[in-house]
Amino acid sequence: MKKTKILNLPRIQDPRGNLTFLQNQEHVPFDIQRVFWTYDVPGGERRGGHAYYQQEEFIIALSGSFDVVITTPSGEKQSYTLNRSYYGLYLPPLTWRHMENFSTNSLSLHLSSQPFDAKDYIRDFNAYCNA
Repeated sequence: MKKTKILNLPRIQDPRGNLTFLQNQEHVPFDIQRVFWTYDVPGGERRGGHAYYQQEEFIIALSGSFDVVITTPSGEKQSYTLNRSYYGLYLPPLTWRHMENFSTNSLSLHLSSQPFDAKDYIRDFNAYCNA
């Protein structure tokens, strides 16, 4: 069973500015099928609040910071603060998550293993607990 975990990305430091990159399967444990990002999230708002049946996801804070909160079916919570662009959070399928505590001008990049499919979303926590 795959687990939620922080994955480090290559980091090339240079006095002119740093560079980080990623490549399918080398740095992300799935083939990337979809990319999206969230930005301009108003203070105090949450994003997410769902799980996926099949989709894997990798989330990176390209700018600013935010927390990704994972909730297990038993209600246990684990929070991951993302605030650097050279690492990200891997989320396997059937991981309930939401994002909160967005800093001003934060930018989150999401890499997904599946194209968008509304049927893959679990939006009700009770249904998630029974999945």
